[in-house]
Amino acid sequence: MNTPREQPGGVISRLMAELAKLPGIGPKSAERLTHHLLAARREEVLVLADALRALKEQIRRCELCCAPTEHVRCELCADTRRDPSIICVVEQPRDLTALQRAGGYRGRYHVLHGCLSPLDGIGPEHLTIDALLDRVRAGGVQEVIMATNPTTEGDGTALYLSSLLSPLGVRVTRLARGLPSGSVLEFANNQMLADALEGRRSF
Repeated sequence: MNTPREQPGGVISRLMAELAKLPGIGPKSAERLTHHLLAARREEVLVLADALRALKEQIRRCELCCAPTEHVRCELCADTRRDPSIICVVEQPRDLTALQRAGGYRGRYHVLHGCLSPLDGIGPEHLTIDALLDRVRAGGVQEVIMATNPTTEGDGTALYLSSLLSPLGVRVTRLARGLPSGSVLEFANNQMLADALEGRRSF
């Protein structure tokens, strides 16, 4: 008896289509991953499914820096050894991870979860700007480092934030231009990021 072929919109096709939506995963890679999961033991696939479910059900935003965390405050904000008078502002959680990997920075962070992009309909209300301003107004912050990506949108976001922060009496600095224009923090090497932090400049 012939095995019935997978119908369009069936389980396998649906999984391939969903996997292909992930960054860096094209149709061929999605097909390979799907067949790998088909061949894997049921328990292994269910562990993956549980991990994905937990990611969306148990992860929240840190009440201070807005980074993803399982707790009210993330590990970095809960670390009393870090300097609360310096806040490094990044676009995405992955940028925070890149800067942490570079080492040397001992202040706190703030994650915007994006950057201003009027063409894409992303305005200040879509970012965590109000939470950042609240942190500064609460007192104790002396410097805010703009570590947005050196792109048109990143620079525009940094300038906008500077205009809001400067009247609050804090020093606003920008990462040094050791980062090539148009690049993103996620793919910069550790030494480049460390140098950019060390050589940050005022607006």
